[in-house]
Amino acid sequence: MRRREFMTVVGGAATFIPLSAWAQQSQPPLIGVLNAASAETMASSIEALRAALSRLGYVEGRNIRFEFRYADGFLDRLPALAEELVQLNPRVIVSGPLPASLAVRKVTATIPIVMSTGADPVGFGLVQSLSHPGGNVTGLSNFAEELASKQIDVIRELLPHVARVAALVNVANPLHLPQLRETQAAAAKASLALVQFEFRVPADLARAFAEFVSAKAEALLVPPDITFGTHRVRIAELAAEARLPAIYGDRRAVESGGLLSYGPNVVENYRRSAAYVDKILRGAKPADLPVEQPTKIELVINLKTAKALGLTVPQTLLNRADEVIE
Repeated sequence: MRRREFMTVVGGAATFIPLSAWAQQSQPPLIGVLNAASAETMASSIEALRAALSRLGYVEGRNIRFEFRYADGFLDRLPALAEELVQLNPRVIVSGPLPASLAVRKVTATIPIVMSTGADPVGFGLVQSLSHPGGNVTGLSNFAEELASKQIDVIRELLPHVARVAALVNVANPLHLPQLRETQAAAAKASLALVQFEFRVPADLARAFAEFVSAKAEALLVPPDITFGTHRVRIAELAAEARLPAIYGDRRAVESGGLLSYGPNVVENYRRSAAYVDKILRGAKPADLPVEQPTKIELVINLKTAKALGLTVPQTLLNRADEVIE
């Protein structure tokens, strides 16, 4: 992607701000980053953002600066973190997922916000439409609430005789209601009994798996959720102890020992976010930058975990996988 492609028209006149001009300023443009997860969880995504900006000509400390705020999976921390970040008056804020974007949008209607990931920005009022956002928010959307039926299809291909599935639901996440409705509808369509557990605090995880085992669940759906992502290692450990095959919405869960994932690549979303940051720094308005949808949904399989669970992954599923971890 060449930088000259990011010339924008503002008020009918083309504007282009050379990167060298920022290098001469005492304070390069500040990029705020607000994420609901932890710094450790988001390390690969942030590195992808930094690398993409570097390819666009940005050098940290010379013509760009960063300030990071992480909620460590505790969504109730986001409002204060968002306010703290906005008080620093950054030129643009990169936020994700949906709860973080909602928190920062409540604090500012003027600072440009680039969603790195987040479901249904129209339904939650962040943008007027995908093609014409119309405000100070743009970026990338993942429509995570629509993945449940596809995840159930994958589980049924792995376990043709499955009859009862479990689902974790994070009641603190505003997405949990549409996610749950989608999961309930998908389970009913597949004639599967659904055992759901409403998660509130990390201590609930052990109790959730005890209930899944007691209910004789045969598989588990872990929907895309920043808190579940933060605790993905613990969830994978509990699933292994319960011998419960689980499918996630984030490939990083599979890299941490989970069995399967089906969903957008979050790291790739952060890489693509850099183009939005670049355009905005050069004068583009978020209102005029269409929101992008996922270009690819990935299936990732951990064969080591499958073997530990005594499962044989069908060749048809392996052939469709974007990555197989052995």
